[in-house]
Amino acid sequence: MKVIFNALLITLLYVGFIGMSLTIYQYTTFDLNIGFLAYKQPLISNFYWKVAFYIHVFTCFICIGAGFTQFSNDTLKNYPKLHKVAGKIYVYNIMFINFPFALILGVYANGGIASKIAFILLDFLWLYFTLMGVYQIKKGEIHLHKNYMIRSYALTLTAFTLRLCKFIMSKISNWDYDSIYTFDAWMALCLNMLIAEIIIYRNIIFQKNSSY
Repeated sequence: MKVIFNALLITLLYVGFIGMSLTIYQYTTFDLNIGFLAYKQPLISNFYWKVAFYIHVFTCFICIGAGFTQFSNDTLKNYPKLHKVAGKIYVYNIMFINFPFALILGVYANGGIASKIAFILLDFLWLYFTLMGVYQIKKGEIHLHKNYMIRSYALTLTAFTLRLCKFIMSKISNWDYDSIYTFDAWMALCLNMLIAEIIIYRNIIFQKNSSY
């Protein structure tokens, strides 16, 4: 069962990673009227927002890739230096690049105050879980470190969930764009946090069963 679960999880991550890569690729043209930018035309002239958007889009891809290497036992066992270097890239990326720039985007998020709260909360939780993961590994608390980094990476992957929810809701509902965007923001945050806690709980149960 564990093998099937892990295989399914890795497959979903690969599919999401490819989908995210294609989404990010469209912005390499710097066309200001494509994708998400088509809905942000009033902010296109805002230099700070535009810089924050492009930096977040392109560097979040690095964050997703670096984090993707962190949960493989084979990588940890056979390539511990890779695990450590990729982990530092992930942490520094969030601390010094994606947290501050995502915060700017959150302040200007579509959907009104409810959507802004969701994105700002997500951003601060993202930073908190990441820093707690660093704190716990420095204390030698490996299991707590892993749990916090699972939560951190779950929030990193809201980039996938948000787009998936948006696609589904645009097909099955007749809501306006801002309503869908607000719903998707909270759904991505809550769903990914729930999945993270399920994975952590499952790992705890597996460890207990293995110790018998």
